Amino acid sequence: MMATMLPASALADRFGLVLRGEDRQVHGVGTLADATPEQVSFLANPRYRAQLAQTRAGVVVLRAADAAGFDGTALIAADPYVAYAKIAALFEPKPVRTPGIHSSAWVDPSARVDPDAHVGPHASIGARSRIGAHAVIGPGCVIGEDCSVGEGCELVARVTLVTRVRLGQRVLVHPGAVLGADGFGIAMDAGHWIKVPQLGGVTVGDDCEIGANTTIDRGALEDTVLEADVRLDNQIQIGHNVHIGAHTAMAGCSAVAGSAKIGRHCLIGGGAGVLGHLEVCDRVVITAMSLVTHAIREPGEYSSGTPLMDNRSWRKSAARFKQLDRIARQGAGGDKDNA
Repeated sequence: MMATMLPASALADRFGLVLRGEDRQVHGVGTLADATPEQVSFLANPRYRAQLAQTRAGVVVLRAADAAGFDGTALIAADPYVAYAKIAALFEPKPVRTPGIHSSAWVDPSARVDPDAHVGPHASIGARSRIGAHAVIGPGCVIGEDCSVGEGCELVARVTLVTRVRLGQRVLVHPGAVLGADGFGIAMDAGHWIKVPQLGGVTVGDDCEIGANTTIDRGALEDTVLEADVRLDNQIQIGHNVHIGAHTAMAGCSAVAGSAKIGRHCLIGGGAGVLGHLEVCDRVVITAMSLVTHAIREPGEYSSGTPLMDNRSWRKSAARFKQLDRIARQGAGGDKDNA
């Protein structure tokens, strides 16, 4: 079904943009290369500047500098990508969630579900748990004991809150995510492992998003904490007692080991890892596939690892890595090992 047509002038007024050109009607969004005359596109990355001349998009969101020489309808924005994200949200189809509990769902008698919440088919809600107003518990979700799901949260499908998980307001959790499972706590006793009880929980702040198949372990004594507006991509591992500051975003397959503390407004690239009990200060960028092995106390961008190269070059470099210590010693006055 086609979305409601919106004039470019209405988009400009709603999002504080400047309209240049004809006031075109649009009903969706698309890329510069593929958008139709009834769609909005955007130019944020200079690499796509050449596509602007050939685009069929009815409206393009761009910076004032990029609008020079563009003959079509433009919406001028300080940050085109942010403006585009807000516009695109108007055209995102949203399923209708009727308040109530599906007949196939199970709710413990001691649990409390707000009348305005939606509990989908085959969902399960455990003892003493609370579901807030306008929350959506999707199909197959399992909510264990003593959990709290705040107002406006959405658990899309097959999400598991094991125990003592508290979600703030408007938290979005994608399919397959598991929050509140045991942290990895073991102690060696006479040659074999014994399990350390994980008695804490998980606390997630308002407006967080947790990607598909991501896991967040509950704390050993105190809670594992995500502050407000933390964004986690798919297949991320957050260890027990980790604390992640507000507005930090982590890309897919990254991992944070137990008791590490990540600051606010940090960006952690895909496949990156942070060792346990380390502290990363605010406004740090960790590039993809990096391994954080020591505390970071100064904001900035950090990287580790070796960039990709052809295998022949890699094998040569790897052989030389083993010689670095000897070369350094020689440069410092001779090979002390052979002195």
